[in-house]
Amino acid sequence: MIIDKANAALDAVYTADTPEALAEAYAAWAATYDSETASLGYLLPFLIAAWVARHVPSGEGPLLDAGCGTGLSGPSLRALGYQDIAGLDLSEDMLDIAGSRQAYSELKQAMLGGPLPWPDGYFRAFFSTGVFTISHAPASGLHELVRITKKGGHAIFTVRDQVFESGGFRDVFADLEHDKKWRPVEESPWFRCYAIAEPEALVKTFVFEVL
Repeated sequence: MIIDKANAALDAVYTADTPEALAEAYAAWAATYDSETASLGYLLPFLIAAWVARHVPSGEGPLLDAGCGTGLSGPSLRALGYQDIAGLDLSEDMLDIAGSRQAYSELKQAMLGGPLPWPDGYFRAFFSTGVFTISHAPASGLHELVRITKKGGHAIFTVRDQVFESGGFRDVFADLEHDKKWRPVEESPWFRCYAIAEPEALVKTFVFEVL
């Protein structure tokens, strides 16, 4: 059953204990990721477009899809008038699928939490969904994402409830605000990231203006 396969794949990525193990789990999942996450009612790659459209005028860019996976967000944003979108992911297999969507101006492989291959202030905004979650990107990765976002630009991303406190996100948020690197703009309530399955899986969307 497709939902059972999707749940098994989710277990594999959530229990990965090294970046290499996570990359291997996504390599194994890449070919069936879209259909299996659709069976769960995965909302985030499409819903994030609403927050981007709210804070970034249509046509402005470049934007960074940080942790783009198979590139599900790209076509939705292009349909809304955003033409200059870069994608970043740790998995070559996922990036290959993202490239086939003809929605990204460039795609690069890198791990969030380490150095990113763009200069200071390069992007108008970055957005990220399903990346700041269990066994995935660390909260510290936000420092580098903010570095490559221009002043007056926006940081738009989701965080899973299970890692918000334990993963140090509250502390990183406070550090960036204290250092006058960003200011809070919007914070959603906790909401389900799967419309069909995993009712206990909750996320929150955060929006900050980079200073």
